[in-house]
Amino acid sequence: MKRRNFVKNAALGSTGILVGPSTLACTEKTEKQEEKTVSKISLPLVVATWNVPNATAKAWEVLQSGKSALDAVEQGVMIEEADPNNQSVGYAGLPDRDGNVTLDACIMNKNGNYGAVLYLKDIKHPIQVARKVMEDTPHVILAGDGAKQFALESGFKAEDLLTEKSKKDWEAWKVKSEYKPVINIENHDTIGMLAIDKNGDLAGACTTSGLAYKMKGRVGDSPIIGSGLFIDNEIGGAVATGLGEEVLKTVGSFLIVELMRQGRSPQEACEEAIGRIVNKKGTNYKDFQVGYIAINKQGEVGYYSIHSGFSMTQYQEGKNENLAANYFNKE
Repeated sequence: MKRRNFVKNAALGSTGILVGPSTLACTEKTEKQEEKTVSKISLPLVVATWNVPNATAKAWEVLQSGKSALDAVEQGVMIEEADPNNQSVGYAGLPDRDGNVTLDACIMNKNGNYGAVLYLKDIKHPIQVARKVMEDTPHVILAGDGAKQFALESGFKAEDLLTEKSKKDWEAWKVKSEYKPVINIENHDTIGMLAIDKNGDLAGACTTSGLAYKMKGRVGDSPIIGSGLFIDNEIGGAVATGLGEEVLKTVGSFLIVELMRQGRSPQEACEEAIGRIVNKKGTNYKDFQVGYIAINKQGEVGYYSIHSGFSMTQYQEGKNENLAANYFNKE
C-alpha cells in the first residue's frame, strides 16, 4: 500500500472561502475508507523462508501468548536449529570442506538494534547467542573463537554438531571435492523469519550453517545486517535465502525495505531486488538461486525468487500454510 497524505482541513483565506458540506463529507468518507482498510490487517503475522511449519507454529504460539515479535522469531528459528533432519541450520548442518560445522545468525528488533554471530562452532542455538550480543554487549557482531568464548561465558554448552549423517555426506563429497551450489538443494540455505506482534511491532531472525563444503572462514549474507535481514519498524522487514554472495553484492534486504519506503508493495520490492541480481552485466544467475520474503507495516506480504522451487511459510489468522513463490526464470 502506498503511503498517502490526507488533507483534513481546507485553508480559510482572507477572502472568506467556505468549505461546503459535500467536500467535508468526501474527506470524511476517504478517512473512513482508509480506517476500514487498516482495520482489515490481521495480527499477529509470521512468515519464514521455505517449508518450515513447525518453526512458524512455534512463533505463532509465542505471539498468541502475548510475547513480542522478537521472542517469536527467536524461538521459531530455534526449532530448525535443533532439527537433526535439517542439514542447513544449526545441529546437523553440513560442514565446511575441512569437516567443521560453522554457524552464522543474526536478529533485529523493533528499535533497529541488531546482534550477530559469525563462524560460530559447537553451539547449537546461534540465534540465542546473537540476541545476547545485541542485548548484553556494546557490539553488534562477534566472530569465530570470540563468539564461542562469549557463548560459553554466557552459559551455553559446547557440543559436537556434526551428526553421523552429515559426516557421511561430507566424506562422500570428499571423493570428488566438487564445489558447486545446487539450486534449491539444501546445501546453501537458511531459515529467515519475520513477525509482527499484536502491537504492530516487527522483528526478524536469520540463522544458517552456510554453504556446504565452503572454504574455511567463509561467511555469507545471513548474519550481515541489510543483506540477509533488515527491519525498519516504521516500514517493514525483509529476509533473504539462497546464494549469499549474490545477496551481499546487492544488500538485498535493505534494498527491499527502502523500496517499500518509497511506496512499493512487498511483492514489487522483492521482484525489484531479484531484478538487481539477474540484470547485472555478466551475471550467471541460471546457476544459482536467491529468494526473498518481505512484509510491510500494513501486514502485506511479498515473496519472489530467481528460479522455481522457492517457497514461504505463512501463519496468519490461525492458518499455517506453505506458499510457492513466483519466480523470474521461466525457461
